Amino acid sequence: MKKLFVLTTLVLMVALSLSADIYVKQKTHTDGMMGQPATDVIQEQWISDNAFASVSADQSIVMDMKKNMMYMINHKSKTYVETTLPMDLTKLLPAEFAAMAGMMMMTATVSPTTETKKVGQWNCTGYDVSITVMSMPMKMRVWATTDVPFDYNQFNAKIWGNVLKGQMMLDENSVKEMMKIKGFQIANEMSGEMMGMKFSTNTEVLEISKKNPPANVYAAPAGYTKKDKLSMDDLQRR
Repeated sequence: MKKLFVLTTLVLMVALSLSADIYVKQKTHTDGMMGQPATDVIQEQWISDNAFASVSADQSIVMDMKKNMMYMINHKSKTYVETTLPMDLTKLLPAEFAAMAGMMMMTATVSPTTETKKVGQWNCTGYDVSITVMSMPMKMRVWATTDVPFDYNQFNAKIWGNVLKGQMMLDENSVKEMMKIKGFQIANEMSGEMMGMKFSTNTEVLEISKKNPPANVYAAPAGYTKKDKLSMDDLQRR
């Protein structure tokens, strides 16, 4: 009986480990600007072989690779928009922003460096990223590692490009530039100037582990209203 209990326990543990997905927890700090206080946002990411979810209190991005669909979710208004992959953000913009689509898109160029440092428990390599949006230049230093418990090449190729389009509103050439970053991004430091005021944002991964994902994390939440286009509030939360 004791042997049977041990065997059953081992089988259960193996089954749970096989069903577990990759869990990433990160924190983003944004300095105060234009009378607004500094903010700290916790974001959780869930990565499986065929799905991805990036979840924060205000908004989520979800991708279902089996359905070839992407969902951009606003938790404040309890609404979402959906689009097929590969993503074309211009199709989701409201009519009043259609003419400004080109101006709203960000462009980016990546320059690898030979600098290395340890961020948390991860050995990272530095990359310098130059970003331009509406003729305003910004600088970003990215620290990335190849020491992660999943295939980061597959993740970048299947998922990360579409996340960048949705969150950073990058054009196709800029997404290709970002793919020069080898590995998974552990930290980034972005700074620039907008309307004569300097700003900075820092993001750092706090945890990477294997966990069982919450139910329905890879889907639009039940009870939320589907919309055809993104609103100004949606865009401001990107």
